[in-house]
Amino acid sequence: MERGNHTVTQFILVGFTTDPVMQLVLFGVFLGVYSVTVVGNSTLIVLICNDSRLHTPMYFFIGNLAFLDLWYSSVYTPKILVICISEDKSISFAGCVAQFLFSAGLGYSECFLLAAMAYDRYVAISKPLLYSQAMSIKLSAFLVTASYLGGFSNSAIVTKRTFALEFCGDNIIDDFFCDLLPLVKLACGRKDGYQAALTFLLISNVIAPTLFILATYLFIIIIISRIRLTQGRLKAFSTCSSHLTSVTLYYGSILYTYARPQSSYSLDRDKITSIFYTVVFPMLNPMIYSLRNKDVKEALHKLLK
Repeated sequence: MERGNHTVTQFILVGFTTDPVMQLVLFGVFLGVYSVTVVGNSTLIVLICNDSRLHTPMYFFIGNLAFLDLWYSSVYTPKILVICISEDKSISFAGCVAQFLFSAGLGYSECFLLAAMAYDRYVAISKPLLYSQAMSIKLSAFLVTASYLGGFSNSAIVTKRTFALEFCGDNIIDDFFCDLLPLVKLACGRKDGYQAALTFLLISNVIAPTLFILATYLFIIIIISRIRLTQGRLKAFSTCSSHLTSVTLYYGSILYTYARPQSSYSLDRDKITSIFYTVVFPMLNPMIYSLRNKDVKEALHKLLK
């Protein structure tokens, strides 16, 4: 560990526990979760690419979401597994920057992608007969590309601002990865300008997409309420249920972690929350979009045969 006035060249990731037995248990748990995540998201991507019935805008977005989740989980989990079974729990300064850059970029991209998927569901319900024309391949590709560009552009900004802070004291990160709040807590010197930039990024990357999704679903509810037949209402709502579940789980955990007052921030409690949206959530998405989806089940059955 490097202390005092020396510049920090590496960080120490504390993880969850120092008990060797519990570390082995956690290694098994994380390895199992990561294996399910890789298999689930990879299978979903293969199904969407392989089956022509799934070549629609909705499944194009779902395939990109699966790709993001696969990549997102791979940024964190391999390092977590190493921490669980190795005595060396260090990560270099450059490695921390890279992990932070990609994790933030993928996280922000997923926020924008979920907002684009909400618009897709609105078009599907408001214009069912013109859905293919309204959500053309060009528009779908543009929304996905814009999600990636917006996510990684903002990630580059927040990464530059974060690691421009002075790290001259303790280098122990009381977490299992290089996360924003633990890093800011370690930084010494003035942070006034950084807090303003952080608030702006939180509003533009999380709160703004959240408000857009809420407004979109308000219009969707209004449209569904005008459908006279109960069966028609249920069918319309079922097309949104999977996406609404993903949005609730993902945005809920992120807002809980980053949109609360600093006085209520707790490293121990928020480790559990961060584990959910970084490791567990990418595993759940393939299940959310496949278990209740008839088309995906049929595609899987056809592929297995």
